Amino acid sequence: EEHRLSELRIVLLGWSRSGKSSAGNTILGREEFESGIRTAQCVKRQGEVAGRQVTVVDTPGWWSTSSVKDTRELDKQEIVRSVSLCPPGPYALFLVINVSSSFTESHRRPVEEHLELLSERVWRHTIVLFTRGDWLGDTTIEQHIETEGKALQWLVEKCGNRYHVLNNENRGDGTQVTELLEKIEEMVAGHGGCHYEMERMLLQEVEEKRRTVEERVEQRMTKVQKQRKALRALFEGEEHRLSELRIVLLGWSRSGKSSAGNTILGRESFESGIRTARCVKRQGEVAGRQVTVVDTPGWGITSSVKDTREVIKQEIVRSVSLCPPGPYALFLVIDVSSSFTESHRRPVEEHLELLSERVWRHTIVLFTRGDWLGDTTIEQHIETEGKALQWLVEKCGNRYHVLN
Repeated sequence: EEHRLSELRIVLLGWSRSGKSSAGNTILGREEFESGIRTAQCVKRQGEVAGRQVTVVDTPGWWSTSSVKDTRELDKQEIVRSVSLCPPGPYALFLVINVSSSFTESHRRPVEEHLELLSERVWRHTIVLFTRGDWLGDTTIEQHIETEGKALQWLVEKCGNRYHVLNNENRGDGTQVTELLEKIEEMVAGHGGCHYEMERMLLQEVEEKRRTVEERVEQRMTKVQKQRKALRALFEGEEHRLSELRIVLLGWSRSGKSSAGNTILGRESFESGIRTARCVKRQGEVAGRQVTVVDTPGWGITSSVKDTREVIKQEIVRSVSLCPPGPYALFLVIDVSSSFTESHRRPVEEHLELLSERVWRHTIVLFTRGDWLGDTTIEQHIETEGKALQWLVEKCGNRYHVLN
C-alpha cells in the first residue's frame, strides 16, 4: 500500500494497429478511445480505476517496419507532444506490441528510433504492453518472448524486463488492469517516485513549430479559396462543363495510383496491389462525363531518373498519347501516410519533366490514403511536412486534392 499512487499518468506508444486505443479502453474500463480508426492526433482521456485517478494519452502510430525518417513530421511532433498532455509528465509510457504478430529486427529498429524521439531516458519509464493476450492460448508470455527471438528479447531487456499482457477481448477481468497499475507503482517506487520529464527546450520547439504551422495553414487556405473563387466566377454555368475528361496518373511505385484510378472510375478497373509494368487505359462514365484514366508504371520512391529503367521512362512518355489528343489533367499521386522529403521531391521533378517543363501547368497533386490524416487537414500536413512538399504543391499552382 505504501507505494500506491492516487493519480497515474500514462502515455501509449506503438505502431499503427498495434491495439493502443483498445488498450486505453481496457485500462479505463470503458470505450473512451475510438478503436479501428487511425489516431492522427494525441487524445487524452481520464477516469477512476481501482481507486486511482488515471490519465491516458493515446498517440499516432507509425508504420510497423518504417524508419523514423519515413514517418510524417506531424506524427513525430505528436509523439513528442504527448508527454506534455499529462503534466508534469507521465509516470509510465506503455510500448504497445500486438502479441499475435511477429516481432523481428525490422520492427525493433523503428521502435527504438521512434521512442528515442523522447530522448534516451525514455526507456527507464517504459513498460512493454502486449495486446491480444487471448492469442497466446496456453503459452506463457515468457515462452513467447524466448521463442520470438533476439529482437523482442532486446526490447524487453531495454525496458528493464518490465512487461504485461492485456486481453482486450476480456475487459470484464479487472485483475489484469489492477496488476498493470501495480507494476507502474513498483517502477515509480524504484525511481524514487519520479515521473518522466521531457526536456523543456524540445517541447518549446514543438509548440513553436505548431504555432507557425497554424499561421501558415490559415494563409494557404485563404490563398487557395481565393484562387478557386476567382476560377468559379470565371467559369460559371454549364457551358464550361466537359463531356469528356482524360486523365493520366503518375507517381512512384506503391503510391496508390491504381487504387486512385479505381476510386475515380467507381469500380475495380485497375489491378491494385501488384506492380503496373506498362501503361493501362480504362474508361467509364462518371457524374455524366466520359472519363478516360491512364495508369503508368511507378519509379523507385527515392530513385533518380537515371536509375529508372528505360522501359519505364518510355511508358511514362507514352502515357499521354494513349488518351488522344492529350490529357486534360495529370495527377501526381502522393501517399499522405509517409514522409515527403527532398529525396522524394527530386525524383518527382525529374520523372515529370520527362514530359517537358510545361507538364506542371496541367498537374494536380492527388494525395491518397486520406484516412491517415484523421481529423487533421491536408493543409496542416503540407505545412508541417516541410519545404519539399510545399515546393511541389506550389509548382502545381496550389492544385491538390485528397482521396480516401
